[in-house]
Amino acid sequence: MTSVTMSTTDPARTKADVVVVATIPADTGKDAPKQPALTAGAKTVDAALGGRLVPILTDLGATGRAGELVRIPTMGALGVPLVVAVGLGPDGAIPARIRAAAATAVRGSRGHKKVVLALPASDVESIAAQAEGALTGAYDFVEFRHSTLEGRQAPVASVQVTVAGREVPPATARAAVKRGVAIGEALRFARDLVNTPPRDLPPAALAEAAGDAAVAAGATVEVLDEKALARRGFGGLVGVGQGSTRPPRLVALRWKPARPTVHIALVGKGITFDSGGLSLKPPTGMETMKTDMAGAAAVAATVVAAATLRSPVAVTGWLCCAENMPSGTAIRPGDVLTMYGGTRVEVLNTDAEGRLVLADGLTRAAEDKPDAIVDIATLTGAALVALGPKIAGLMANDDAFRERVAGAAAAAGESVWPMPLPAELRDRLDSSIADIANVPPSAGRDAGMLTAGIFLKHFVAAEIPWAHLDIAGPSWNGGEPSGETAKGGTAFGVRTLLSLIESYAP
Repeated sequence: MTSVTMSTTDPARTKADVVVVATIPADTGKDAPKQPALTAGAKTVDAALGGRLVPILTDLGATGRAGELVRIPTMGALGVPLVVAVGLGPDGAIPARIRAAAATAVRGSRGHKKVVLALPASDVESIAAQAEGALTGAYDFVEFRHSTLEGRQAPVASVQVTVAGREVPPATARAAVKRGVAIGEALRFARDLVNTPPRDLPPAALAEAAGDAAVAAGATVEVLDEKALARRGFGGLVGVGQGSTRPPRLVALRWKPARPTVHIALVGKGITFDSGGLSLKPPTGMETMKTDMAGAAAVAATVVAAATLRSPVAVTGWLCCAENMPSGTAIRPGDVLTMYGGTRVEVLNTDAEGRLVLADGLTRAAEDKPDAIVDIATLTGAALVALGPKIAGLMANDDAFRERVAGAAAAAGESVWPMPLPAELRDRLDSSIADIANVPPSAGRDAGMLTAGIFLKHFVAAEIPWAHLDIAGPSWNGGEPSGETAKGGTAFGVRTLLSLIESYAP
């Protein structure tokens, strides 16, 4: 595990393998050649190099654009053999850019043991962003590698965040680093869960991993197994999980500080593998279906982070965990399930299983009368089609709460897009034999993201503000790493949920 610490030592005098400075595009005029400009933190490093850092970077083609990475040997001029210049882009030294730059630099320094970050650190947000970015940039999921480990460059072992100015007192800076580390570790935890092969993470194992992490952070855990679920009438979880030999679980993670004035409930879809059930997916559609529990992973990581940071807001995380498999015991298209709370659902498509387990979780979460509920799920392929791989769909039963969640996402640096819940689409979910169908009949399956949201809304008490995040796109990165976004599981949603929780802090 990469360690992250804070230091006030001049980065030009420290002993390390790499020192990282930041650049932005210089304002060189309309017709002048593009070149970078140095940001705060690079002054002493530049002075040790005889003030030649910008000319050298310019000669090497650097411009200060976001994500740019340029390596310069110091030739003995510093106690560090290598300077890495990372671009922040035209937005400059805002925390989101600093977080991404720190991740890029640390990822690009694999094979080195100690890295010193000399990035802008004039406020606690920027300091925390460096620590968080360092941990996400050092993320490396290697548990299932063997022969390919040999010769693989190891992630950076130690990162030092430099706070050399007087704007932030050392004690405050250390607290900011501690906060960044807590969030970074939560993100890594969520990524580990999403990246774990489905054979190794059945519902019981997901429940155990989430519970262990929550208890270690100071939260409490309650797990309902398949017998308790059946006895208490959680028909969605039982129905979806009955086709698998590995039974479902409902997990409650509770962080309750002393005298909380606000209680937020989070509900996460935890389908540990989604074959589609008897409405079987095509083979290529199953290749990334280990990620169908990314919502539950985000909820678990958020509760862990809230507990670690001792949030003054009470948080309950509900993880709706099941494996959706085809077998002689699986639910069939046309079956009717009795959900927790009594609503009867006609299942027209067993591949629309996420909404069935979430319906149980939402109904149970509402029983505690929280001040607000957010569910998060890799729910529909329609969300990916509509919004692409980096933006989540956001729906809500309350305009003010939708804006609050969107504001929390913006503050966290995650992209969401508000979507409607048109009342006229509710008729599409009418069933001729039950209270509601889980999907419209085959003739009316357009607006799939919206009808899924409308289905979920049915299970939330109208007086409770509720929002739904469809993270089918941004929960997984099938391409190369970029900034703080790793290859594979991204832990999307953790920052947004934590930001939302903290918006309620007194």
